[in-house]
Amino acid sequence: MKPTIVIVGRPNVGKSTLFNRLTKTRDALVADIPGLTRDRHYGHGKVGSKPYLVVDTGGFEPLAKEGIMQEMARQAEQAIAEADAIIFVVDGRTGITALDKEIANKLRKAERPVFVAVNKAEGMSHGVVVADFHELGLGEPSAISATHGEGVRSLVEDVLQDYPEPTEDEGEGDVLRVAIVGRPNVGKSTMINALLGEERVIAFDQPGTTRDAIYVDFERGGKKYTLIDTAGLRRKGKVFETIEKFSVVKTLQSIEDAHVVILVLDAKQDISDQDAHIAGFIVESGRALVVAVNKWDGLESYARDQIKGDLEAKLKFLDFANFHYVSALKGQGLAHVFRSVDAAYKAATSDLSTPQLTRTLIDAVAKQAPPRSGIFRPKMRYAHQGGRNPPIIVIHGNALEKVSDSYRRYLEHTFREVFKLQGTPLRIQFNVSENPFADRKPPEKNRRKPKPEEKEKPKAKSGVRSAGSVKERNTRSAPRAKSGAK
Repeated sequence: MKPTIVIVGRPNVGKSTLFNRLTKTRDALVADIPGLTRDRHYGHGKVGSKPYLVVDTGGFEPLAKEGIMQEMARQAEQAIAEADAIIFVVDGRTGITALDKEIANKLRKAERPVFVAVNKAEGMSHGVVVADFHELGLGEPSAISATHGEGVRSLVEDVLQDYPEPTEDEGEGDVLRVAIVGRPNVGKSTMINALLGEERVIAFDQPGTTRDAIYVDFERGGKKYTLIDTAGLRRKGKVFETIEKFSVVKTLQSIEDAHVVILVLDAKQDISDQDAHIAGFIVESGRALVVAVNKWDGLESYARDQIKGDLEAKLKFLDFANFHYVSALKGQGLAHVFRSVDAAYKAATSDLSTPQLTRTLIDAVAKQAPPRSGIFRPKMRYAHQGGRNPPIIVIHGNALEKVSDSYRRYLEHTFREVFKLQGTPLRIQFNVSENPFADRKPPEKNRRKPKPEEKEKPKAKSGVRSAGSVKERNTRSAPRAKSGAK
């Protein structure tokens, strides 16, 4: 087992910067804003001689009794409880504070090895910058610079020296990544907590609670998954804060990184254009899709029928996806959602036989031929699979650039029905056979050259006979002389 190193500290001391340094990634959002990180963020440590897990936490304020700060403190306490070692990050330029002392008292009760990292020590005398932090009573402090990497490796080696080398590296294997996206405050984090059975991410009744993309590994039915909790996506005109802009980018990256996306909608709000925009981006990304209509409990039958009609009208282009009506708060309907997730991923990664594709294409054309475009009618010869996740079907033939969009949708529906490709977008690509002589000029007509004996003789003028012709005619008409005549 890999040891787990948890990074804690008060807000804005450089915890996320150290996390990115240890993982050699930019997974954690970094900005000069206190309280930017709120949830636990896991990563694989790559700095040091041994493999380990590193956990980034939000600003730790043990005395917080209400609001989002209390939820952040609870997340930090949960991370401390599952830690093998703790790196307590303090600010060397600010010096020791009362909040640092409160956190030290909290860590002293955790019965975990604690290593004090005095951050932002670049350009300063290490002996001077760490002197005040001996007061915390947590051992010898280490002067580091998370931004520049100074002293980080030696700190990690000190943390890992008592842990043995893992016998074998635990590979990720086939892990299905599932991103949960939607507008703010629709219940994405609540759904993740309901699936995990614990308060893994902060679920707070405030839009914009989740700011980063949080990856959570869990196992269900003997199968490994990675859930990705994302920040809510608002309309572009309502995004003003720089942090929210970064959050939107992280969410879009998470969609492209996922195998299957669960689009969460709020049943107690109207289906907005923003929901359609989010769904459109998912389809354009080619991700398999499952739609979960949350907060379904407590609605009357009339309201439910109205919402279903609204979904059918505004999200008609998602007819390939399975819709589920759930309650994340009460855990209702989530099992059916994950059955659809497995089915959608299976459909997105399925292998399609070339002979069967071709037979389906021929049958579809025989049932309804493509309409003419001018004097030409597109002719489809055969089909084969050109890619997976999403499935791509390549059709070869002549004049296929003239196939209409309506006929393309007809083919998509036919292939989806025959191969049971429910839950995944399907793309059809037309490959037209190129004429190798298309760029050449047509040759001139080859006329047969007359033979020398067939060449036309000069014709006489009309009404005048040449002397030669008269002589020739007279010669032909003269009687042959009898033999022996003198």
